[in-house]
Amino acid sequence: QVQVVESGGGLVQAGGSLRLSCVAPRMIFSVYSPKTVNWYRQAPGEQRELVASIDSRFVESYADAVKGRFTISRNNSRKTVYLQMNSLKSDDTGHYYCNLVDGGTDLWGQGTQVTVSS
Repeated sequence: QVQVVESGGGLVQAGGSLRLSCVAPRMIFSVYSPKTVNWYRQAPGEQRELVASIDSRFVESYADAVKGRFTISRNNSRKTVYLQMNSLKSDDTGHYYCNLVDGGTDLWGQGTQVTVSS
């Protein structure tokens, strides 16, 4: 049973943009849930790092490395969370994962690859 699906990754030149999508069709999206949706990324040989989060009240937070360039948003009616990535840098290269947290639920997708060429 597929519970979380990411898409939108690809190869882009430095300075370009991508929009990632995270769909969770089996999860209830409302003003109360999921409590938090996170985007993480992992570069080869590196630890997974938190990039951006959005909670059920649409409060956003970002890692310092992406502030001002990335925007996280959610559409409850579509059960989708987006990550708009602008002014991409080679350091943004990695596998991006969506993570939904709500009470005892902690869901991860398979991720989508983002490669930024310099």
